[in-house]
Amino acid sequence: MIVNTNRIEGRIIDLYGREIYEGSVIIKNGVIVDIKRHKTDKKRYIMPGFIDSHVHIESSMLTPYNFGNLVIRTGTVAVVSDPHEIANVMGVGGVEFMIKNSKQSPIKSFFTAPSCVPATPFDVAGSTITASDLESLISTGQFVALSEMMNVPGVLYNDPEVNAKLEMAKKYDIPIDGHAPLLSGEPLKEYIQRGISTDHEVSDIDEAIEKLSLGMKILIREGSAARNYDNIKSLISSHTNDVMFCTDDSHPDTIIELGHIDKIVCKAIAEGFDLFDVLRIASINPIEHYNLNVGTLREGDSADFIVVEDIETFKVHEVYIEGEKKYDVTQKIEQPTPIKIENLNNFNHDEILPKDLQLTIEGSQKVIGVRDGELITSVMTYESPFKAEDFESDIKNDILKIVYINRYTNGKPQVALCNGFSLKCGAFASSVGHDSHNIVAVGCNNESLCNAINSVISTKGGLSIADEEQTHILELPIAGIMSNNIGEIVAKEYKELNAIAKNLGCRIKSPFMTLSFLSLVVIPEIKIGEKGVFLYEKFDWA
Repeated sequence: MIVNTNRIEGRIIDLYGREIYEGSVIIKNGVIVDIKRHKTDKKRYIMPGFIDSHVHIESSMLTPYNFGNLVIRTGTVAVVSDPHEIANVMGVGGVEFMIKNSKQSPIKSFFTAPSCVPATPFDVAGSTITASDLESLISTGQFVALSEMMNVPGVLYNDPEVNAKLEMAKKYDIPIDGHAPLLSGEPLKEYIQRGISTDHEVSDIDEAIEKLSLGMKILIREGSAARNYDNIKSLISSHTNDVMFCTDDSHPDTIIELGHIDKIVCKAIAEGFDLFDVLRIASINPIEHYNLNVGTLREGDSADFIVVEDIETFKVHEVYIEGEKKYDVTQKIEQPTPIKIENLNNFNHDEILPKDLQLTIEGSQKVIGVRDGELITSVMTYESPFKAEDFESDIKNDILKIVYINRYTNGKPQVALCNGFSLKCGAFASSVGHDSHNIVAVGCNNESLCNAINSVISTKGGLSIADEEQTHILELPIAGIMSNNIGEIVAKEYKELNAIAKNLGCRIKSPFMTLSFLSLVVIPEIKIGEKGVFLYEKFDWA
């Protein structure tokens, strides 16, 4: 029998003992067999790695393999991934692709079983995952939780299919993740009593405290579009054992420039929160809640840990997964070899004409009010000064057209109004439209909208922007939501599109990410979907 032994020296951060001491970690065959205290001249720190407690890898536009190669450099050793996005496009086959592809990733990927495909009865997705489908998935033992239960009315009104899914999670003794923005009072109590244990859609401290008081755990989210850390960061000290960090949705340029979970850790430490509290939240809490097979730097644990330069910037020097050095900052980062991916897509809409986007308005019109950095939108009103047979935009008042097209059928586009993008000319479109991933576009005139949308249709998926001269696109051939390119390439192309949007007047920091959530009807207060404008308060079409 071959025994592989390794010794790593440095300042060891013991989160259970809440101390830092000099010593070395002894590894044999991927397991920590001893941790010795002794003097060392190594100034670096050895600590548990970071864990993203809730992420949709697909929203990075990267495959699990390429996503792992990107985030490992930031100290992330594991993620709890909800493959809900690709499930809405490709069903069970999409989930199986994510699991298979993740096995090539340098980090540990754990999956939750998608609970809402489609997200609501109002969505038309590319596939459906039933309670029966869920049992075939969960019974394999490959899932650590039931994914976010976003069909809140289905829970509260005892929808039989929703009930069956909740019972399935209880049968296999796995946690149930929640998704209940702004839910409070008796409805919240009932929702939690059904066994739902977490929520990452918390946007203010009062909402967080109420949910915590009823037994929920709160995921502090800091992604590319939704950033809630500043509003609920006090939970780090007041409810240390009951919170976790997550990104939910994070684009590759954000990860490369700002970091992943490490960016939340650095921010919290810089603001004076206790080091051991912050690191517990970033590592131990998700491991314990989801029962993850990830080491926490104790004897007998899997040797999953990171070596960092200091405890201010947490610059990563080395990452070990099961005792194997998966990342070393001193080594040149080699471009990973692409994994061959067979055709995996679902796209069935013909190109459109400008006349398909005509909109007649007169008098008061409901408008989707977009907020930068938030998923929550507001209901606004636009008073049309006259009847317009083919309204295109009111740029002075930042009233633009927003278009929704179901890509799985060849139906008619839905057209409404939005405010908040400040676009002065042109249009942009995307086949990344949560949760069903239909096409969503915003623009100043029918011709530009048509050009942007048709670019997405012709390539069967991507992010597109049309200015007055040409159309630019970041192609996403995998299910219309992912690229097989490495993170640096996708980030470069994505940044170029954002720069073009900015030059066209857009003031939203992440316009495509924000656009992708404007068809997400399970987020308040107003969205666009299959039948036009959707109002969350009445949970029905306007």
